[in-house]
Amino acid sequence: MTNIIYAGGRFVNGEQAAVSVFDHGLLYGDGIFEGIRAYNRRVFKLDRHLDRLFDSAQAMRLALPWSRGDLAAIVLETCARNGIVDGYIRLVVTRGRGDLGIDPRSCRAPELFVIARPSMALYASRAGIAVVTSSFRRPAPDTLSPAIKSLNYVNNVLARMEANDRGADEALLLDHQGYVAEASADNVFIATGEALITPPCATNLKGITRETVLEIAARLGIRAEERPFTLFEVWIAREAFVCGTGAEIVPVLNVDGRKIGGGEIGPLTKRIADAYFAHVRETGTPIPALAASGSSRTSVAAAE
Repeated sequence: MTNIIYAGGRFVNGEQAAVSVFDHGLLYGDGIFEGIRAYNRRVFKLDRHLDRLFDSAQAMRLALPWSRGDLAAIVLETCARNGIVDGYIRLVVTRGRGDLGIDPRSCRAPELFVIARPSMALYASRAGIAVVTSSFRRPAPDTLSPAIKSLNYVNNVLARMEANDRGADEALLLDHQGYVAEASADNVFIATGEALITPPCATNLKGITRETVLEIAARLGIRAEERPFTLFEVWIAREAFVCGTGAEIVPVLNVDGRKIGGGEIGPLTKRIADAYFAHVRETGTPIPALAASGSSRTSVAAAE
């Protein structure tokens, strides 16, 4: 497998990619990221991911020295150098190297790295997962805005560890008021007799896959609502699924020991999933072929 990473302003072999131990992204989680998918040699919704990255940077007062065009070109070239057809891309920006202490004024310049891998499977199977409700709550929006896709994922990690300990595939987190927020790495949808429902984004990430699902539902004539709902509504839902860039769309078959619907993928979820997987393979920003002489960007380190 090709293992070329963009780091430190150049393309390097994966074993050479490094970040300083004084980087505030490492020391304090002071940074942002995007998880992006490529399908059929196209990067899906690259512009929307860059929109969210720049919004996160604005919220964190993290001045990016790269233009949108710069970042798009780096993402596409990283994919090209790794021969990506279908794959997963991780775009990360940290506050950069600074002093010990949280004051960001000590950081001279942000750091950027981009990783592209041929595949990613968040769960063992797309056929369906078991979920448990975590005892951990999503932070209130006045504590840490869920709209900032930051490197601070401790809340999510603790919830996922709890799911592992309880033999489940995923954890469901509630917000500070007890309403369903999201899973540890995904947005959540349920289907009732009336509509497809997903929580509003006040306490969960405004997911790009979530956005795509809502677009597909509108195109298919499926009524969809964004409103708060309780755990009780999940337990009695006709169908449920999680969605995200890494997860894609995965049915939820069991929540807290309660079978959801018939305990298998429901008809509405299947319609959404089928339309989603067709859509992502038909659209996106093309990954260019590398010129024989290499690239206009810094070459891979000679030690490769």
